[in-house]
Amino acid sequence: MAPIRLGGHGLPVGSDDPFAFARAHRAFGYAAAYVPVSLIGADAQTLASWEKAFADQDVTLAEVGIWRNLIDPDPARRKAELDYAAQCLALADAVGARCAVSFIGSFAPGTRHGLDARNLEPQAFEAAVETARYLIDAVKPKRARFALEMMQATIPDSADSYLELIRAVDRPQFAAHLDPVNLVMTPRSYFDTCALIRECFQKLGPWIVSCHAKDIVLREDAALHLDEVQIGEGNLDYATYLSELDRLDDVPLMLEHLKPEEYALGRDRIFAFGDAAGVTFRHRQ
Repeated sequence: MAPIRLGGHGLPVGSDDPFAFARAHRAFGYAAAYVPVSLIGADAQTLASWEKAFADQDVTLAEVGIWRNLIDPDPARRKAELDYAAQCLALADAVGARCAVSFIGSFAPGTRHGLDARNLEPQAFEAAVETARYLIDAVKPKRARFALEMMQATIPDSADSYLELIRAVDRPQFAAHLDPVNLVMTPRSYFDTCALIRECFQKLGPWIVSCHAKDIVLREDAALHLDEVQIGEGNLDYATYLSELDRLDDVPLMLEHLKPEEYALGRDRIFAFGDAAGVTFRHRQ
């Protein structure tokens, strides 16, 4: 398939000029980019400039991050969050991004995705279906998809639950987002991330529009304790991850959750994993 498009933050030089910003991505070895939410409300000419700038550099606009509580139990807060999510999806569609992505949220008051037993019950599944349909039907995106990130304690929390959700939402504009680190929840999954990753691609591959790159480590504490760490310092099977991603049609892989000065190292480690796995990267420097 086509070389993998790696993207992320951590650029040494930022700019309000989309053409300079796009060139900086290319120079850093990125072939994909996050869309800044600061563009919400921008005029059509500005959005067209962003799309052209990144297209000229052959850098894919991967995703607009929503990251709001879309099932907030307070009606007024939920409406505000859904309005913001609709703006993000409209932005993604306007600039030609692959998706707008969010976690679904939580029934726990005053949180974004706080722990609550109800988040894994049938009512949460029904709320996720209702939310996805509402956003897609309200915005009617023609290019971008709406996607949910799988999380440890909210729906969807597995490849099977995501597949069930896709079928229930029943909208072609609803897609899958993959971050396998979020599904490492037990020692069994931690010590066999290869099987976990392969299951996700086998079941969700046709719907995956964007992926996240990070790593995870299981600490030797008395109680189960998992932490995100720099790429290569945990147990995620990147050989399998990159090999499976390489089978898909040009799906971006986005670094996240690193300090600005750590992105270059994360990028280089993913490149090294790719070399070992025999996969290539677009615009690698």
